[in-house]
Amino acid sequence: MALIEFEDLHMRYGGAAGRVVLAGASARVSRGEFVVVLGRSGSGKSTLLNILGGLDRPSAGSVRFDGRALFTLPDAALTRLRRARMGVVFQSFNLIPTLTAAENLRLPLALNRLADNGRVASWLARVGLEDRGTAWPEQLSGGEQQRLAVARALIHEPELILADEPTGNLDIDNARAVVALLDGLCREAGRTLVMVTHSREVAGLADRLLTIRGGRLVPVAD
Repeated sequence: MALIEFEDLHMRYGGAAGRVVLAGASARVSRGEFVVVLGRSGSGKSTLLNILGGLDRPSAGSVRFDGRALFTLPDAALTRLRRARMGVVFQSFNLIPTLTAAENLRLPLALNRLADNGRVASWLARVGLEDRGTAWPEQLSGGEQQRLAVARALIHEPELILADEPTGNLDIDNARAVVALLDGLCREAGRTLVMVTHSREVAGLADRLLTIRGGRLVPVAD
């Protein structure tokens, strides 16, 4: 069974005369697979990821996570599922500026009522930030902030990681390092990773490439 599958997704903004972003997007993503969705700016990549994460509801179509139809769940149940079984890495890092690096990592544990039991220290070390736990996000470089964001997305052991242009604000060396880190950590634990990007270079580690064309997903030939 696929971990996540979506069928005939449509998304239109602004009513019947508004802009169509998705127009029949469908795909299945297997457990442990790393899938990259390519596309130009404004093609609907981030909209697709938000729908898969249950943050946006499509105008039409369905999404199933581990066999469950996401948008038939009550809002509270959807929030619990998303919080416990998904992790998100954003382009803009989205770290909480009033929390230290260590406190940013404790937040998903607290939200899921999970004990620390050394997890925070372990994850800081795994992403090369073992001596930066007391630093504020503004005191970290862009690469350090994104590595911290990767750790925050993974610390509660979710099954699905959604990465939205995670290298968009990084130079090429940091971009390569972050993608390699994210890929390695997900493969190590058999996690499923769906990443959207406009860069073919950072997509080189993916198991499968899809591209958005005319609101639909099309396989990319080798």
